[in-house]
Amino acid sequence: MNFFKALFGGKEESPEEKRLAEELKNFDILKYDGVKALKTGQWEQAIRCLNHAISIKEDLECRDYLSQALLQNNELTASYEQLQKLQEAEPENQGILLRMAQVAFLMEDYGAMASSCEKALLISQDNLEIYYLYGRACLGQEDLTNALAMYTKAISINENYADAYLMRANVLLEKGEVEDADKDSEWLMERAPEVEDVLLLKAKVEIAKGELAKALSFYNKVIEQNPFSIDGYSERAKLKMQMDDQQGAAEDLAKLKDINPDTMDENLEEKMNEAYKNANPYGF
Repeated sequence: MNFFKALFGGKEESPEEKRLAEELKNFDILKYDGVKALKTGQWEQAIRCLNHAISIKEDLECRDYLSQALLQNNELTASYEQLQKLQEAEPENQGILLRMAQVAFLMEDYGAMASSCEKALLISQDNLEIYYLYGRACLGQEDLTNALAMYTKAISINENYADAYLMRANVLLEKGEVEDADKDSEWLMERAPEVEDVLLLKAKVEIAKGELAKALSFYNKVIEQNPFSIDGYSERAKLKMQMDDQQGAAEDLAKLKDINPDTMDENLEEKMNEAYKNANPYGF
């Protein structure tokens, strides 16, 4: 090889050039292996490979993949930190800010979530998901008024945004605005009468209206459709206690314990009795 370089005037690689070439080769191998591990669900292997690759060469695509692997491995703070680095490199990339908001939600860091949404809105105000996530951030900060505003804004952009109707109705219920919550629940029932979350919402609305028998019928429908519905059995048990059906409530609690023992404790029935004996559970 050196003979041909000499013959044709080529320059032999210096030790530094050889080292850099070897590093780039290793980088490509590590990145490939990291992405492959990510796609096959080997999160820890993906994290090791991608971290090593980034230590060799800064690469935004590697950081993107690394943030995904960390998220899948439930390393939420580390995933968020990678997204922060991406956002610093691409401050006008709204998609990164949305992902930051989603990870912040999982971290239950609602301040960071709201901040990401605010920055995203400065880039564009037409993305429905921003308002939806911002609403969740407001709820996490117990700011019902702004949560309501965010979901209403989302619906004003797309009047068929069912998820926003569902969230808005729950906020309206919490604010005691039962009539408006009922309107949203009816809108949902017309379009998705078999969806479990819609049926659960409708049951809550009926309880708030004092229509306990109607509420019970909706909880019954939830359980008919999904015999393993934890929310269905839990909420129905509470309602049965309120209706003075202690035996029915006990049966639902027993079923709930069979489905998921982690949802129960020894004093749950007593606690539920105390909470629901003399009061409407929604405080209206």
